[in-house]
Amino acid sequence: MPDRKSPGLVLEIRGQQDKTMHAGPAMITPAIDEDYWAYRVRLSGTQAIVGFPKFFTIGIGFAQEEDWNTNLPYTCETDEIWQHIRHNKGNDAIADEDCIAAIGMVQAAASAGRDGGQP
Repeated sequence: MPDRKSPGLVLEIRGQQDKTMHAGPAMITPAIDEDYWAYRVRLSGTQAIVGFPKFFTIGIGFAQEEDWNTNLPYTCETDEIWQHIRHNKGNDAIADEDCIAAIGMVQAAASAGRDGGQP
């Protein structure tokens, strides 16, 4: 995973319980919103790249999404994650390069985390 950093971007880390629901062999996506995160890099007053527990890993997506639940595991390539989630950026004033750097920051933190990426 690339070690990408951008001036002004700050990685926030907090303990977030994995709220994935288990129904026998099936797993159900937890309620994902801007308050469900273990890793966050703010991009504006209302938008951030977040990493959150889901299906025994860390998913990466935007905090605010037009179409709910668009994310990929942190172990995917940075550009693959960006291409998959970029339509949810929602603010053209946010630089694509900052989004890509933020994804890399969350990937690095999740990789360094304990228990399969959990903080």
